[in-house]
Amino acid sequence: MAQSKMLLDYLYEHEAKRPDQIYLTQPTGGAGVTDYTWKQTLDQARRMATHLKGLGFEPGARIAILSKNCAHFFMAEVAIWMAGYTTVAIFPTEGPDTVKFVLEHSGASLLFVGKLDTWNKQEAGVPADMPRIAFPLAPKTSFETWDGICARTPPIAGKPQRAGSDLAMLIYTSGSTGQPKGAMHSFERISRVAEGITERMHEVLGQGGANRVMSYLPLAHVFERAFVECFSYVDGNTHVFFAETLETFVKDLNRARPTLFISVPRLWLKFQQGVSAKMPPGKLNLMLSIPILNKIIAKKVLTGLGLDQVKLAGSGSAPLPPSLIDWYRRLGLPLIEGYAMTEDFAYSHSMTETHNAVGYVGVPYDGVEVRISAEGEIQIKSPGQLVGYYKRPDLDAEAFTADGYFRTGDQGERRADGQLKITGRLKELFKTAKGKYVAPAPIENKLNAHPMIESSMVSGVGQAASYALVVLAEDLRPKVGDAAVRAEVEAAMGALLKETNSGLADYEQMKMVVIAKEPWSIENGCLTPTMKIKRSKIEAAVAGQVDRWFEGQGKVLWS
Repeated sequence: MAQSKMLLDYLYEHEAKRPDQIYLTQPTGGAGVTDYTWKQTLDQARRMATHLKGLGFEPGARIAILSKNCAHFFMAEVAIWMAGYTTVAIFPTEGPDTVKFVLEHSGASLLFVGKLDTWNKQEAGVPADMPRIAFPLAPKTSFETWDGICARTPPIAGKPQRAGSDLAMLIYTSGSTGQPKGAMHSFERISRVAEGITERMHEVLGQGGANRVMSYLPLAHVFERAFVECFSYVDGNTHVFFAETLETFVKDLNRARPTLFISVPRLWLKFQQGVSAKMPPGKLNLMLSIPILNKIIAKKVLTGLGLDQVKLAGSGSAPLPPSLIDWYRRLGLPLIEGYAMTEDFAYSHSMTETHNAVGYVGVPYDGVEVRISAEGEIQIKSPGQLVGYYKRPDLDAEAFTADGYFRTGDQGERRADGQLKITGRLKELFKTAKGKYVAPAPIENKLNAHPMIESSMVSGVGQAASYALVVLAEDLRPKVGDAAVRAEVEAAMGALLKETNSGLADYEQMKMVVIAKEPWSIENGCLTPTMKIKRSKIEAAVAGQVDRWFEGQGKVLWS
């Protein structure tokens, strides 16, 4: 029986069959970029693998990467694997305490330091005696450099192999509910997932053609790791572009002109709000309704976003408002939604050409088994299922049913054709004083569809009713000092409250909409690195105000 191919086998094939094909394009400041062919990519990885192997760490030793997305993240991961070790990626926005926790919990032996904005603060979380290697785009340090090591080190020879049961990576969750957990993923499982993703991608993108993708969502997160990095390792014909900074993102996107583009709901919403700031929604809707103009206008909008060449657009990490999907599809962007998590290596559900009902997250990928428990919980068996939580057998016991299904913690329902709908999260349910449980996520999804809102949180534990705390859209926030704009916002939020409540059960209805004083961000700890809200953090921040809100009679308040 033939042995299954691992990701490294695909990389060796690309190195041999398409050595001069450009694989990675890295901005280097200003207008400069550096292209890396498959041969150059593997050559650098091989040289670093020789160096790492020479350090004499035990087989399977954990090697950490703290970096924004860049070409050398890909190279470093391949080098770590070739050398016989396991990758631990840390979100580049984490503070020193989380950096320290992940390095110590994983038992990391070495740290690669790459593109970072706050290394001067993060360095305090790195043990003083830990060896460090600086990527070419790292902040100025005294560490050994990637280029210096590669210049003096010969490439590792042959085709170093890893057993399917070897751990390829530990993926630490972004910590939206406490301390991050390290999900262990083996080579066998991530290789099968990457093949499954590639097969599904080829159904839309075609097989053998050149594809372009922008890598900008954190590579420490499973979504980007599976759908960009590991997909490109298997596909071989995908050209990966990187973004330089947030300020140059549109320019970088226009350079890439991706055929495949994945994002998260918060960014899809920001793109829409950016369009609305330039062209009022009413005017855009009118022009899209005119047959002779609709295609011209839609093309102009997508070109402005850098998305006019996209054949497949995907969203994950959190629910998309159905109206937002409709908006993009009306522009001709084939936006689909999926559902997965760190624990199944992003391999669970996705819309397809024939199964793409708005409000659902599609059907299972090949090999995925799904069921809904008596309590309404979605439970899944996936080819990408984690081996377990690192050093946490207690969590393993909690996470799996007796017959091996993973307890997702999400509530859902399925249609007869297999399409899945997420209806809430068990752990996010809260009970008001009326004694009924409220699921906040579906309500937040409705609120987030409003053009004035960037993000929202519905809460109300123990109160007479629930309430909504909302962050206004970025372009609107600087204008609320103007009395007329403030009045317009209050009127719109009051109307939204009435409209949203009309579709809710009595016990779910909100008493008020409260406008947050400050936006939620990764930096202030209110968002995870993948831009999910941290409920406990936000609730704690406003805890001293909630009783006062409920004592008043206002329907729209300013915090």
